[in-house]
Amino acid sequence: MKIVILSRNPELYSTARIKEAGEQRGHEMLIVDHTKCDIYIEKKKPMVFYRGKPLNDVDAVIPRIGASVTFYGAAVVRQFEMMKVFTSLESQALTRSRDKLRSLQILSRAGLNLPKTAFTNFSKNSSKILDQVGPDPYVIKLLEGTQGVGVVLAENRSAAESVLEAFQGLKARVIVQEFIEEAKGADIRAFVVGGQVVGAMKRQAKEGEFRSNLHRGGTAELIQLTEDEEKAALKAARVLKLGIAGVDMLQSKSGPMIMEVNSSPGLEGIEAATGKDIARAIIRYVEDYVDE
Repeated sequence: MKIVILSRNPELYSTARIKEAGEQRGHEMLIVDHTKCDIYIEKKKPMVFYRGKPLNDVDAVIPRIGASVTFYGAAVVRQFEMMKVFTSLESQALTRSRDKLRSLQILSRAGLNLPKTAFTNFSKNSSKILDQVGPDPYVIKLLEGTQGVGVVLAENRSAAESVLEAFQGLKARVIVQEFIEEAKGADIRAFVVGGQVVGAMKRQAKEGEFRSNLHRGGTAELIQLTEDEEKAALKAARVLKLGIAGVDMLQSKSGPMIMEVNSSPGLEGIEAATGKDIARAIIRYVEDYVDE
């Protein structure tokens, strides 16, 4: 098969591993920078050009779209969909997953356990918002943040009000969530591929930090999911219509709580922690769908 990986950087671990795994399976792997693609729309003849040449005879696309270029990346993925090419991440699922508020609304409607969350449209009445969430401390998140950037822990109510006022002054949209103390600075990343959990790790924040992201100095170790955790991860990926997903959960007194669902999860941390060939699982997932 001819498989296109949409990625801006061929040197990234995840991109390189997926390319390697595809080549080991005998596929022609092409890395394409989606920001350098041109889209041509014509009656019953959609086309994608890359560096001036048409991308023809593509069997499948594996999108690795960064958050900063979601809009254009989704447009490129949508164009391949119009060309009847299988994409491991659908354009609508990509845009849905990147909208933190919309994702939480969908997960909530599906009956999944979530931290108590509040959102308002630049309201100056911060106190009322905090009342709805409950007692301090509070987690305040930018809706556009990734990898722990734009996430603040406000230890008390006064600090939370100050942070909210600062964000509102910048016209930045944020959500306020309850802080799950019993998680103790740790979370779980379950990697879902094709309706199965192919790897799971527990991430622990470094001392003095509450964000467990590996990009922020957190550590990771292999973990065996409980039945409830596995069910929650699979359901979260399913309701957001993601064939490949990194589902982040907190271990709370009321069971697993979904924090976030990542539509382009990185492979480096999960492969190192689990020792599993996650890239190969992604290629097998693509093979199964294209062969149908």
